[in-house]
Amino acid sequence: MVQSVTTDLFGSTATKILTVAELTRAIRGALETRFRGVWVQGEISNYKQHPSGHQYFTLKDSRAQIACVIFRNAPLTLRQPLADGAQVQVYGSVSVFEARGQYQLSVEIVQPRGLGLLQAKFEALKRKLEAEGLFDQARKKPLPQFPKRIGIVTSPSGVAIRDILNILRRRARGIEILINPVRVQGAGAAAEIASAINELSNPSKIWPPLDLIVVARGGGSIEDLWEFNEEVVARAIAAALVPIVSAVGHEVDFTIADFVADLRAPTPSAAAELIVPAAIELERRVNELALCLNRCWQSFIARERTRLRLFSERAVSRELLRRMQEGKQTLDWRRESLQRNAVGFVGNWRGRLAENGAALRRHDPSREIVLRRNRVAEIARRLAACPAQLTAAMWRRFERSEKVLAVLGPDATLGRGYSMTTDATGAIVRSVTQVKRGDRLRTRVTDGAIESDVA
Repeated sequence: MVQSVTTDLFGSTATKILTVAELTRAIRGALETRFRGVWVQGEISNYKQHPSGHQYFTLKDSRAQIACVIFRNAPLTLRQPLADGAQVQVYGSVSVFEARGQYQLSVEIVQPRGLGLLQAKFEALKRKLEAEGLFDQARKKPLPQFPKRIGIVTSPSGVAIRDILNILRRRARGIEILINPVRVQGAGAAAEIASAINELSNPSKIWPPLDLIVVARGGGSIEDLWEFNEEVVARAIAAALVPIVSAVGHEVDFTIADFVADLRAPTPSAAAELIVPAAIELERRVNELALCLNRCWQSFIARERTRLRLFSERAVSRELLRRMQEGKQTLDWRRESLQRNAVGFVGNWRGRLAENGAALRRHDPSREIVLRRNRVAEIARRLAACPAQLTAAMWRRFERSEKVLAVLGPDATLGRGYSMTTDATGAIVRSVTQVKRGDRLRTRVTDGAIESDVA
């Protein structure tokens, strides 16, 4: 136990006895409040990886040292494994390990020593370019949905170019790819990258215009990626005439080129997937759209057929009503015409009947009958007065004509052995020139007729 003398806000003093745990807890609270979130640099020593997953080491310089711990669940990404003798900068909060009464630094970020200067340069250039509006979304150019020619600025021997080419070949084989090889690390690399971007972006007589440019590099430390944080590269990207896709490092890496580019891809492989649509996905989408279009078209046809049927029914009703009205009107017109014609016809026939009556009266048959009766009586009187010898003379004349006819008539000629031949039309054949082979002939003799064919 220890004795503590405290002074309250009003100046009075009071004595309170603290336990070790209470004192340690009060020291811990003071330290965690005062030193929450600090950067410390030094040399790693006594590094140890515990089986529980926690990491312990001592951070020291020439005058002092402090215990450090990295808990297993800390959101920390190490660019390279920790080892004794490494010069590092760490970020964390000061705490107290109460069981031992030892203060320590709970580490959240570890980076190589000297990285703070690069980070400061990064933040300064970022603020400068952001103030100039180079990061504004309004100035970013949209990427073409189906690019045909793509330019790539990267190292020709790196993993990034192989990943990009493999994915592009798999997703879209017909794309033209133009690679402008550059160094992506080392002195002068930034100038090469900026020059390559300008060459691909500006019109050229050697190659046709490009649809977009990909600036790519694999992962690495901030020093490895620093060329893409140079101002000359950022301004070349901002001045490009075609859309620029930045694919530098891994997903956790951010460079100035990422902020200036029109699109930032987490990795080079992701950039290849973002800039071109997958052929299989396009085919599936086209099939979906075709199916949807077919359904819409069928629905449209069914709807229009229904409308057409309704219109047709209405049109038929209107047409039927119109024809009925026209029929009624025609019927009225024909009735009136028939009445006019009937009146005229009756009038005409009455006139003709009157004329015929007058004509009949002018030709009264009674007078003609009287005349004909008188004539018949005269003929009868004359016949009665005709002498009998005239009748006998006429009878003898008839008998003599009959005998002459019996001698000179055709039947008498046939009886003497002659015949009479006719053709199919009944015409008498008088010469062989009137018939030909195959004609049908009829020969009449005294007791009948014989039919024959001309051979």
